[in-house]
Amino acid sequence: MEYRRRISLPWRPAIRGAIGVFGLLGLVLGASAWAAPQAGNTLFATRDQGQTTLSLLDLQGMQNANGVVMPSAPLGSVWKLFVYGYLVAQRKESGDYQCHGKDREEVYCCEPGGHIGREEALQRSCGLYFEPQRLSLKTQSWQNFWRERGAPEWLQQLSRLREDTRVSVDSLLAALDAFPEEARQQSAQTLLGVLTRPNAGGAIEAYGGLLRGKTWTMPDPQHPGMHLGGAAGWLADGRPFWLGGTGAGIEVLRKAAPALQDYLTQMHVPDDASCVEVRFFDRYPLSAVLSMPGREPAKPGRLEGDFLAVFTKGTSLPFSAHGELRLVREQGAWVVRGRLGLNDYVARVVEREGSSQPQAAAQALAVAARSYLVQQAERRAGCYVIRDSSATQRVGPRPPGRAARQIADWSTDLVLRGAPVRYHTDRDAPGILSWRRAREQAEQGLGFERILAQAFPAASLGGIASRQENDCVVATQAQRWLKDNVPRWRNRLEREEGYVEPETLPTICLTGAERPFADTDRHRLHVRGWASQEDRIALAHEYLHLAFEGHPRAYDEVLVERLARQLIMEVH
Repeated sequence: MEYRRRISLPWRPAIRGAIGVFGLLGLVLGASAWAAPQAGNTLFATRDQGQTTLSLLDLQGMQNANGVVMPSAPLGSVWKLFVYGYLVAQRKESGDYQCHGKDREEVYCCEPGGHIGREEALQRSCGLYFEPQRLSLKTQSWQNFWRERGAPEWLQQLSRLREDTRVSVDSLLAALDAFPEEARQQSAQTLLGVLTRPNAGGAIEAYGGLLRGKTWTMPDPQHPGMHLGGAAGWLADGRPFWLGGTGAGIEVLRKAAPALQDYLTQMHVPDDASCVEVRFFDRYPLSAVLSMPGREPAKPGRLEGDFLAVFTKGTSLPFSAHGELRLVREQGAWVVRGRLGLNDYVARVVEREGSSQPQAAAQALAVAARSYLVQQAERRAGCYVIRDSSATQRVGPRPPGRAARQIADWSTDLVLRGAPVRYHTDRDAPGILSWRRAREQAEQGLGFERILAQAFPAASLGGIASRQENDCVVATQAQRWLKDNVPRWRNRLEREEGYVEPETLPTICLTGAERPFADTDRHRLHVRGWASQEDRIALAHEYLHLAFEGHPRAYDEVLVERLARQLIMEVH
């Protein structure tokens, strides 16, 4: 048996069908041609106010690609994104795709007898879902829709929605720019799930919420056995981007991350998509709010400048505001209310409940704070409404520092779904993110995703406005079966060098059409089932990969498979 998992073998890309031979992206780079196969170079393009900027990514970082002719590339899997955007913009119901096992391409969709919805179909690149004929897309309606939005000529032709349609990168970015705003926002939210899927190899650790792309992969006609790939979509500030290099799409994304890091973290992320109404100092009644430095009573209304909050119990607290806070009189008492952007709010929580370092711990706290808000706050007139209180979340009453705001922006739109989210300064218990423990984990080298996974093993990362359901369909019976059998295996396995029984049992998720694998980052086992003997061997196999994590035996497929079979056929 051969199994795919994160901790052992290099990620092997699955190519979406026969793409054919196109020539090497039509690049003209002088004598160097496309230098990626030799030097690891990758091209990155963005479009802003109708102008496209092309950059070269290499080991030295991100450089202006002066003298490089704008490349062309096949659409690859990106054609599915345009169908998705059209369906969203037209509010067109598309229905699930039913898998019957008669088409080999269904391996990217679902198991025979299963089905797949629109959001997951885009993330998994299920081309059968988006076939225009299945969706009954009309040629004239499609043409009118994109023509009215000034899209390139090729996009107006429904017949050109094919992997082998070759277009200039400039026109591809223009096509992404033509998305209606609502369709772009929902598409971007769904595409966040591309990086959080188990087979993304931890790409979310590199990009957070700053990049939302549809990956593409194709054979490299110049180098048999190699691949070209990348991604296309939008950055968190709304600008379309295109990325191309050597390797499968998700692999190119991971390799490009170090070169793009400084560029992306300096991006100005808009903070006007959602708002948060906060009642500050909720548990501490105010006797007065004084303007500083003169200590004169502040005037009701919007607050600008430095102030001192004086509480009825005799204590005081300095704070500052730039118009986002207002002083009001409610039921005879002074109250400070704030209307904040979502990332501004998250950054203030990070500063108040933790700090911006270590970075991975702060990123985990930012996601937890945003998740708690989504789960617990009321919604009024499009805003989240929450109190500043130790009973909910404490929020800093002054604008956050640059470091905390960068943490919030980096994690923009990311939330946990599928489990209640709570956190505490030092309490370490199941279902609670301990800030003390998160700091220790970050200092040990764990990334934010793994820190969150250990605190909330049944939860999944996704976009705050994504309609995608939890990406872990928990196999409850398999979970119970593993819980019953791990104690039976203990005496046999404790004799094996490198075996460490996990402190908590992993969450078991159904993989659908994918092969079983162990997701060590999220402390999960992904399996196809548990009822048959082969299914149980596969489950034991992946459990052993998790139990041998960090030891060379985790990479020994023969040993792991032999042990798994012994556990099921001899010990069980």
